[in-house]
Amino acid sequence: MRNAAMRALLACRRVGGRAVSLAAVLGAAAPAPASGQAPAKRPVQVTDLYRLRTVRDIQVSPEGDWVAFVVSMLDSARDRGTADLYMVSWDGSRTVQLTFTPESESSPRFSPDGRYLSFVASRGEGRSRAQIWLLDRAGGEAQQLTDLKAELSDYEWSPDGKRLVLVALDPDSAALDTAKSKTPKPIVIDRYHFKEDVRGYLGTRRAHLYVFEVASKKLEQLTSGPYNESNPAWSPDGRWVAFVSERTGDPDRTNDANLYIMEARPGAEVRQLTTWPGPDGGRPAFSPDGKWIAYLQGSEPQFSAYNLNQLAVVPAAGGPPRLLTASLDRPANRPVFSPDGEGILAFITDDRVVYPVRVTMPDGRIERLLSGRQVVSEIAVSRSGRTALLLGSATQPNEVYAFEHGSLRRLTHQNDAWLDQVQLGVTEDFSARGKDGTVVNGLLVKPADWRPGRKYPALLRIHGGPNGQDQHAFNFERELFAAHGYVVIAANYRGSAGRGAAFQRAIYADWGNKEVQDLLAAVDHVVALGVADPDRLGIGGWSYGGILTDYTIATTTRFKAATSGAGSALQTSMYGVDQYIYQYDTEVGPPWKNQALWEKISYPFWHADRIKTPTLFLGGEKDFNVPIAGSEQMYQALKSQGVETELVIYPGQFHGITTPSYQVDRLQRYLAWYDKYLKPPAAATGPDPR
Repeated sequence: MRNAAMRALLACRRVGGRAVSLAAVLGAAAPAPASGQAPAKRPVQVTDLYRLRTVRDIQVSPEGDWVAFVVSMLDSARDRGTADLYMVSWDGSRTVQLTFTPESESSPRFSPDGRYLSFVASRGEGRSRAQIWLLDRAGGEAQQLTDLKAELSDYEWSPDGKRLVLVALDPDSAALDTAKSKTPKPIVIDRYHFKEDVRGYLGTRRAHLYVFEVASKKLEQLTSGPYNESNPAWSPDGRWVAFVSERTGDPDRTNDANLYIMEARPGAEVRQLTTWPGPDGGRPAFSPDGKWIAYLQGSEPQFSAYNLNQLAVVPAAGGPPRLLTASLDRPANRPVFSPDGEGILAFITDDRVVYPVRVTMPDGRIERLLSGRQVVSEIAVSRSGRTALLLGSATQPNEVYAFEHGSLRRLTHQNDAWLDQVQLGVTEDFSARGKDGTVVNGLLVKPADWRPGRKYPALLRIHGGPNGQDQHAFNFERELFAAHGYVVIAANYRGSAGRGAAFQRAIYADWGNKEVQDLLAAVDHVVALGVADPDRLGIGGWSYGGILTDYTIATTTRFKAATSGAGSALQTSMYGVDQYIYQYDTEVGPPWKNQALWEKISYPFWHADRIKTPTLFLGGEKDFNVPIAGSEQMYQALKSQGVETELVIYPGQFHGITTPSYQVDRLQRYLAWYDKYLKPPAAATGPDPR
């Protein structure tokens, strides 16, 4: 049935027939109410997480007539995420779903002649390793192209379409030996940086570059050695491959990735293009004439947790680089040259929004291309110059837009049906001022039916990072809390992105101090507005948001309920246990050399006797980012003192909770915990008496 539907849609596209929606092929939509009026919208529910469709990875065809993209959802029946490939025509009149398989597809890429759409998937019974597949746009089933023994992580087409450059991890010989003996081999570790979330314990395997010939299916290795390569890009003539690698000294002990270039043949010389002592990276982008390469230059190496990327260019033949966005003092991302070679498109993170810019060559003039309270997360440009953006806002999940003549034209409508059913909260900007004069900016989300003059229970929800920001992008969690009668406060404390390097670095080696001041200033501001009830305040976050929750509840007892996810408080105990050894040694120093500072930044644990806030701790069993031990320690400290607390551990999960039922469970537990302590019994089941 699914394959028949796909063929029907592809046939419609091939013969140029009228647009046929997926609903028309698979079944008619439910009839409208007899009254002819749209049904009343309802509040957002936890199970709406299964209805939300996430659009990502946009790619414009070479001719510019189609845009490919991925749509991912949570599958409640199989309790896993799923993703399918779609295309939308440039005029927006036709949307075609290309894959319908139970496996997920990702990384769509058009071949240079536009004939094929390649993608990555793990298909077939018993297959666990992802391969590259080809879908002929003239119709037919997708065909497997590669049969790699290594783990594929990235790929790009050569300009002539005859080759692919691949990034793949060295084969796991230990796993092969284990499969033969059925007894796990001992894990032998001799690296400084020896563990990472999801990947687990790190051995000697590295990610290297390979060239794959499409016609013969011949695979040749380009790079080797004790370092990783990433983000390969072809030169326009197909002779060279530029890539990113850490090759100076011990890569584990430095934060010094650089840009390299080599001919796309085995044994070719690898030539270093950048020498900045901090990280250079991003996907390199060649100018159309092949003379320049655009890339991202990071901050000084010691600021690994507070990195601010600047757009830069370097001659492909070698020479000094030029920084193009240093005057902005804002992070740049995803550079791509315009087809005429006269400008570079990128996007800039700036105080709760992300917008695209054009930087002209060679004068470096920066032009902001869009205004408004929104977030651009991807840019794709066709050979003909057609530009597509992936863009969203606080009330609109990401969709694909055509960007023409300085204006946006929406192409996809993946979440329209769901948005027509639900009420969303009211999102506003706010600015607060702390006791030391620091301006703290953030977002305030009110319930859809909020009334002026009424005080609501309020939740301070803290973003992770810290090098991130709360921004005008759709956030299901904020909407869920607002739908359940809470005002949500999202504050960009010092350490957050979007306010410049000094704002980010203000918390360097001083964790849990200025951030807490800023968070409390935001709460004071919303209370002063008369929106938040000072007697019904909750707090919570995940990762660094969980860490800051621990810091805050050890500082003040004003919060009546807290949820701390994937956090830690006894920071000394994280040394050698999590994946941040480089940051610890360079920012704080080894504990035996700087014991007083380690004790200072561990104050939530040493002052756990000051905590009176009922706190729910949560985390993933296999988290190597912020290991579950951090939550266990704080849970035990509160439990030992008789403070109301609970610990929830999600089996088999890493730092990010990916199993759909666990995601739903976490949200339900948040609501139940906050309701228990912040809503009077009557308010939990009926109108708020206040």
